[in-house]
Amino acid sequence: MTRDQIMKIIKEQNVNFFRLQFVDIFGMMKNIAIPRSQIDKALDGKIMFDGSSIEGFVRINESDMYLKPDYSTFVVLPWRQKDGSNAARIICDIYKSDGTPFSGCPRNNLKRVMEEAKTLGYTMNVGTECEFFLFRRDEEGRPTTVTDDVTGYFDVEPDDGGIECRRAIIETLEEMGFEIEASHHEVAEGQHEINFKYADAVTAADNTITYKWVVRSIAAEFGLHATFMPKPIFGINGSGMHTNQSLFNLDGTNAFFDEKGPLQLSEVAYKYIAGIMKNARGFAAVTNPLVNSYKRLVAGYEAPVYIAWSASNRSALIRIPASRGMGTRTEVRCPDPTCNPYLAFAMMLSSGLDGIKNNLPTPPATNVDIFEMTAAEKVEAGIASLPANLYEAIQELKANPIAKEALGTHIFEKYVEGKEKEWDCFRTAVTDWELNNYLSKY
Repeated sequence: MTRDQIMKIIKEQNVNFFRLQFVDIFGMMKNIAIPRSQIDKALDGKIMFDGSSIEGFVRINESDMYLKPDYSTFVVLPWRQKDGSNAARIICDIYKSDGTPFSGCPRNNLKRVMEEAKTLGYTMNVGTECEFFLFRRDEEGRPTTVTDDVTGYFDVEPDDGGIECRRAIIETLEEMGFEIEASHHEVAEGQHEINFKYADAVTAADNTITYKWVVRSIAAEFGLHATFMPKPIFGINGSGMHTNQSLFNLDGTNAFFDEKGPLQLSEVAYKYIAGIMKNARGFAAVTNPLVNSYKRLVAGYEAPVYIAWSASNRSALIRIPASRGMGTRTEVRCPDPTCNPYLAFAMMLSSGLDGIKNNLPTPPATNVDIFEMTAAEKVEAGIASLPANLYEAIQELKANPIAKEALGTHIFEKYVEGKEKEWDCFRTAVTDWELNNYLSKY
């Protein structure tokens, strides 16, 4: 989209408010709202903000930052219309006052990693499957964990109480240019999934961030709370963000497809799989960034715990969907929707490229239910586990030789610092479980 096209839409649709959006290193969407009178200045990339106010960005003595808009992300917000007046948003990259890209901007960082992949002859395409729960709110408007339905996987009306909300979310996304491929009720009560078409990694990260924002915004209009928390309720399935990913050659062909190869996968695909497996423990703190993330990553709830791959086995970390040709891809099943997609994609891309650059051998596929294997059988098969908690994941991230390269020094150091604080806060907190089990007994 060009500047002239944006200005034409602004005039024709009476856009009077403008959101300049970006994300911090932990994946939280931020924005600066400006009136129509400032749109020219915004499109010129001259809107300044205080970077020291954003967690993980910069110190107060180097705080001046600029928002450089990506015109291709401009879109009018369907649910923000009021009295004929519209609002729009545009996603921005963060630049320093000297006009250079800020290395602490997750979007800038993913672009950098994508450029490195390009030097090897590849670009990355990604499609996310982002699950969420719809919960009721209490009389004071606070979120509960009470669901609005009692249905299960693929169930339909009339029992699915969230279907009208889900339909409104889909309609909103389509108005914003998303190509919705499918939606359905997930396994757990109150759990839903909406799938949209893949895109290059940067656009896919933009879409994932936008998707989460739209889901929460539309749910609120229905009096519901949408949460992407990985494991909000004990004893039932949690929410994942299965990440379908493939490398394409620069001529537009799928680098993972080889009609004559084993499983019709190319050597590039096998090396990519090997790289993901080698680095999985080291990127878990990014793809699964919360204390709560590791309550989902336990055996028995369809979440991948074991580092293995298979053409169809859903108990493995990496699955190869049946589609071939241009649709050939790997599905990495551990990420959850609380991750920063810009950082998660950068880490997984760098991991896969590690396998390609270093010609890593691919372990044999695991085609049995890993959840049914004994500990001895997993050891014999060489199947390792993902980290058991955030602390372990942080230590693995710090020890991973590609992590600082994939995230950049600034993001790596600030991310580790923030996550260590989060773990320490959890470690020292007194939980309801402790009170329920110890208070009366001791």
